[in-house]
Amino acid sequence: MKHLGSSLKRFKKNGIAKIAACVASVGLAFAGNQTLAEELGWPEKEELKFGFIKLTDMAPIAIAYENGYFEDEGLYVTIEAQANWKVLLNGVIDGSLDGAHMLAGQPIAATMGFGTQAHIITPFSMDLNGNGITVSNEIWEQMKPNIPKMDDGRPVHPIKADALKPVVEKYQADGKPFNMGMVFPVSTHNYELRYWLAAGGIHPGYYAPHKGDTSGQIDADALLSVTPPPQMPATLEAGTIYGYCVGEPWNQQAVFKGIGVPVITDYEIWKNNPEKVFGITAEFAEKYPNTTIRLTRALIRAAKWLDENNNANRPAAVKILSQSNYVGADYDVIANSMTGTFEYEKGDKREVPDFNVFFRYNATYPYYSDAIWYLTQMRRWGQISETKPDSWYVDMAKKVYRPDIYSKAAQSLIDEGLMDAKDFPDFETETGFKPPQKEFIDDIVYDGTKPNDYINSFNIGLKKGDVL
Repeated sequence: MKHLGSSLKRFKKNGIAKIAACVASVGLAFAGNQTLAEELGWPEKEELKFGFIKLTDMAPIAIAYENGYFEDEGLYVTIEAQANWKVLLNGVIDGSLDGAHMLAGQPIAATMGFGTQAHIITPFSMDLNGNGITVSNEIWEQMKPNIPKMDDGRPVHPIKADALKPVVEKYQADGKPFNMGMVFPVSTHNYELRYWLAAGGIHPGYYAPHKGDTSGQIDADALLSVTPPPQMPATLEAGTIYGYCVGEPWNQQAVFKGIGVPVITDYEIWKNNPEKVFGITAEFAEKYPNTTIRLTRALIRAAKWLDENNNANRPAAVKILSQSNYVGADYDVIANSMTGTFEYEKGDKREVPDFNVFFRYNATYPYYSDAIWYLTQMRRWGQISETKPDSWYVDMAKKVYRPDIYSKAAQSLIDEGLMDAKDFPDFETETGFKPPQKEFIDDIVYDGTKPNDYINSFNIGLKKGDVL
């Protein structure tokens, strides 16, 4: 454990006298915090293991650890990178992990029973935005003639999939499959890539789990398949896929390696879209309610630190994330997006201050409407095989997203003076549903209270009554 290891080092270096002083100091701090701890409830489980995938949006977990926020809550945490999203999910389900950095779709799909069956909840949304779609240099050269130019010769952004459609059609005419990568069947990346392609008239394919077809490639113009995030650039370079949707730093890595061009960010597909969540089992939350509140408090504090003072702490965060035990990519690669810029074609670096958002815009609040958006996309592409009433979507969202836990954690931080009430929704009036959202690349409005109307509004995708 971190606290034990550091104490032993101090003992060896400074001797018994300094250790005694240290113990006395800890005793005073303990006495000062005892009343607070009793009000919140002591953590029922102190030693925890959390999993993550090597992506920059795991940052709240790393910062809560490195800044001592977990230890402030009496939690002694081990953090371990996982091989892929399936291994990570299985670890949470079987209890070898107490919680994890998760794709927002994972707790929803597991609770729904798509792929695996387990009741996973989230009390904390980890971030907004943070993904991009990258294509190979060869595909980019074929797309460029279809993209309007600015006066300085650079492409006009956002780049729509309309520019890719003639390229895909040529591959089809030549009898070649147009392969693209995403990170997991219920990942944000899968739904964002599908959304972008469909908005440009490119069919990304259907799932038919009731028929045993989980390929997601039925009727597809572009064939999407799973590739783990750190392997995306190498798979692109090998020519196995022609493009991919992934989180950072794996889009910027393609730019640095000179093997691909990010054409759009998810901020441009859906402004301030929800991305990852922190997932735990419902059983964990029920068995260890105080621990759950306390780990949520630590993550909220970490998210605030990441965004405060106009991202002033981001360079320090990048230094931490570049360590091999976290993301393990070069500092400059991670900094390209984490510090408010994004590089598209090599040398075309633009200001994107909200590419990674961890706290502002109520990023950490687990909105029911966020969960329902993912459910609408699952239905749109066939992962939900049959039409469901609007009430089903709301009920499923409430099983998974837990603003009640979040609100308790946040309110306790406000009461202590560690956070400001203005940084959070009004917990007395908050419904869990954002107002209708308009800033999508296809200009279709999303109202989380009317999921079926939203599903039926798309030109491409399953609609009410459709069954494959």
